[in-house]
Amino acid sequence: MGEYDEQLLRGRVYGAEHNDPGPRPGHDYRELVGGPLDGLLLDVTGWEADMLECGAALITELGHYGGGGRAHYEPRPDDPRRWDWAGDTP
Repeated sequence: MGEYDEQLLRGRVYGAEHNDPGPRPGHDYRELVGGPLDGLLLDVTGWEADMLECGAALITELGHYGGGGRAHYEPRPDDPRRWDWAGDTP
């Protein structure tokens, strides 16, 4: 297991309960960078390749639009395991 993989196993997962143990072995994660969800991991296990290329609009209470708003994250061109914040929408 590489250093990056070991770091992922210590992170918190987007959408998981606070008492959830965190990342699970055998799952595939992306690290969210910047914006309201900075530092969280997104479980993308089972996502199709075209979905992974598009990124995600994730519901968050912490973004510019408050409750129900979405934070948009897109794959980093040189490191698709990290997704960068691209802005918020209502």
